[in-house]
Formats: sequence, structure tokens, C-alpha cells
Amino acid sequence: MDLTTTYLGLQLKNPLVPSASPLSHSLDGMKRLEDAGAAAIVMYSLFEEQIIHESAEISHYLAYGSESFFEAQSYFPAVQDYNLGPEDYVELLHKAKKSLGIPVIGSLNGITAGGWVKYAKKMEEAGADAIELNVYYIPTDPNITSTDVEDRYLEVLNEVKRNVKVPVAMKLSPFISSFANFARRLDLAGVNGLVLFNRFYQPDIDLEALEVRPGVVLSHSHDLRLPLRWIAILRGQVKSSLAATTGIHTADDALKMLMAGADVTMLCSSLLMNGPGHLAEILTGMKQWMIDHEYVSVAQMKGSMSQQSIADPSAFERANYMKALSQYKKNGN
Repeated sequence: MDLTTTYLGLQLKNPLVPSASPLSHSLDGMKRLEDAGAAAIVMYSLFEEQIIHESAEISHYLAYGSESFFEAQSYFPAVQDYNLGPEDYVELLHKAKKSLGIPVIGSLNGITAGGWVKYAKKMEEAGADAIELNVYYIPTDPNITSTDVEDRYLEVLNEVKRNVKVPVAMKLSPFISSFANFARRLDLAGVNGLVLFNRFYQPDIDLEALEVRPGVVLSHSHDLRLPLRWIAILRGQVKSSLAATTGIHTADDALKMLMAGADVTMLCSSLLMNGPGHLAEILTGMKQWMIDHEYVSVAQMKGSMSQQSIADPSAFERANYMKALSQYKKNGN
């Protein structure tokens, strides 16, 4: 049985890839994921704000008092004594590459095309096999148009592509007015992979404290339907790799995404709920399903249920909505 797949030009032993999460905050955590069967790892995200904040603090302390008298410069700390959070990230990535036998993908999270994207180059120099850009952007200004939003994504992509030679994937929001067109624009701009989709963490209101509080709500299997639909639609329409993320908790979930057209399935919530060992359970379930249904490879099933492969392509479009409603009415009398 051949479980191998190709993602971002990387040959992977299977299609299960842990996405950016607290599980990759340590080398030990990443080793546990590899031992459980992970084919590659996306490290936790390095944030634009984190880089800018740390750089601003260093600039402040380097400049503070330097004009008072010449001897003040002797108080400057040596460069090797700086311990920036971003530098720690790069060092951990370097250690992971030396210790693990699977590809390691660096993750950058931001919304502008500023100097922070140069950390993509540092990740590449540390050994990253690829870079994932997580553009977590919520436009709230009514003067910003949909074109402005899309152009921002493209600016960040172009800036990173100028800095690195390794493959670059982009993790996207589903809240784009014409998603197929936007995916094509990114594809033409040279993106190597599309990760569908980013889950925005929605705020809640505490009725006792009368405060708006952020909260993390983990996904469930039913959340996979949104990325499943768009991966099925995009399969064959873009050249870039397709990664499915959100709602992948079981072997069945992973298999559905592969049949829709995903090259890899990324997991986060299921691993946070069940631990790294859950990877092995999913992998075992996938193998058993393939045996039972006489599939000999992942390549054989990949895209077999995409829009371009099924008898009724409208099933992924508006007709599917009407059919679903009519079935619901029929069943409910």
C-alpha cells in the first residue's frame, strides 16, 4: 500500500501533517508528532506583531543614553546576548531540522508587507523546507474594498517570494467574495500551495463582567464541509498544492478530503483534544479503509471526488443547496 503524497514539491510518506499549534512549541513535542506518524510538521506561527515589538525594544535600548557621553556606548549589550523571541523561533526550527527525519515548515502570521517578512529568509537559512504564510486579516474599515484586501495578500506573498527560494504556501480565509478567482490570482503570482481554511477565532461577551473576551473553539468533523467543497472545486483549476485544514478528526475525514482533491490533510484540534498519538489511530483507520475498499495508493483516490471528476459537478454548487432542502423537507414531511 502506497500512502505517499507530494505537497509543495516535497515527497511525504503519508498525507497527515500537523498544522501550526502549541504542540510544536518544543522539540520534544515535535518528536512526539513524528513518532506518531506525522509526515511533516508546520511549526507554530511567528507573528508580525511579535517581530516588530521585539525589534522596537532593542532599538529603544540601543539608542537610550547613547548621546549623553562617549563612554555610554560601553553599556551596549553584545549582539550574542540579545534573546529575541523571533530568534528563539529560528533556533528551534534549526534544532528540529537536525533532529527530525521529516520536513519542517516555518509559519509566518501577519497582514502587511513590512520588514518582518525577512524572517522567512531566516527560516530558510535555518533549514525550513517551506514557508506557510498565515494572513490573518479582518478588514473592518468600510472604505477598504475587496480588491484592497486581495491585493494585501498578494503583496505579502510577493515580498516573501522575493526573499526565499523554498516553496511558499498561503493559509487563506474563506471570506473572499470570489474565491475561485482569488485562488487563481495567487496561483499566477507563484504561490506553491493553498491551505484551506484559516479559522478565525470569534470573540464572545461575558455577561457578568461585561467584557468582550477572545476564545478558542476547537473544530469538529462537520466543519470540514467548507474546505471540502472548495478543494473539490479548485482541484485541476490551479497548479498549486492543496492542503485541507479544519474539521479533520477521523480517518473518514482525511479520506474525504483526499478524494475531494487535497494533497495533504492538516490536523490541529483533533490533536489538541486527543494528543499526538491520535495521528497513529487516523493512519491505521485510513489503511484499513483502503484495504476494505481495494485501494492500493493515496494517489489512486486523490481527486476522485473532485468537481471535475464526478458525474454531477453541480453537486458542489447552488443545485446542491436546493437538493439538500428538498430532501430535508421530504424526510421531515
